[in-house]
Amino acid sequence: MSLRFVSRLAAAAVAATLLAAVPALASAQDTVAAVWVPKHTHFVYQGFTTRYSCDGLRDKVSSMLGKLGAQDLEVREQPCTSAGGGPDPFPGVRVKMRVLVPASSPEASKYKSAGAPVQAHWQKVVLMPSNAGFESQGNCELIEQFKESFLPLFTTRDIKYRSTCIPYQLTLGTHLSAEVLMPPAKKKP
Repeated sequence: MSLRFVSRLAAAAVAATLLAAVPALASAQDTVAAVWVPKHTHFVYQGFTTRYSCDGLRDKVSSMLGKLGAQDLEVREQPCTSAGGGPDPFPGVRVKMRVLVPASSPEASKYKSAGAPVQAHWQKVVLMPSNAGFESQGNCELIEQFKESFLPLFTTRDIKYRSTCIPYQLTLGTHLSAEVLMPPAKKKP
């Protein structure tokens, strides 16, 4: 065997080992030691195109917060002015929840009772796909207000938002997605 052949064989083995390690390395870089911290907020929806009852708003907000990984989620509707559970001019909700923040963040250091860190990961969450139909696009004002009021309560990156929302009109094209710090996947039994 020539020295040149052995050297090429060794280089190929090193390259194969490095390529095999790339997915594991990328996965390790996407994990973050994180802790759960409490968040509280009050939200009043103000829209022109779509109206919600207090129950309807509560259900929509609960669903979106659940998609973002909120834990110990409590969403309670505010006293409504509409009788019979119909659409309310200004429905509102009060929210209590826990969200993940990096364990090394200044926010985490404020909470002594945050608990032991967990190995969280980044996950893309789509709250409104750009190809959603007219029925879903009617929520565009809620999506816009959710982005402003609730998304800052979470640890996010790579937020993608586009709005084609026009008051009193249904238009296609509103989109909201973000990478969110999520808890470790639950192990299947």
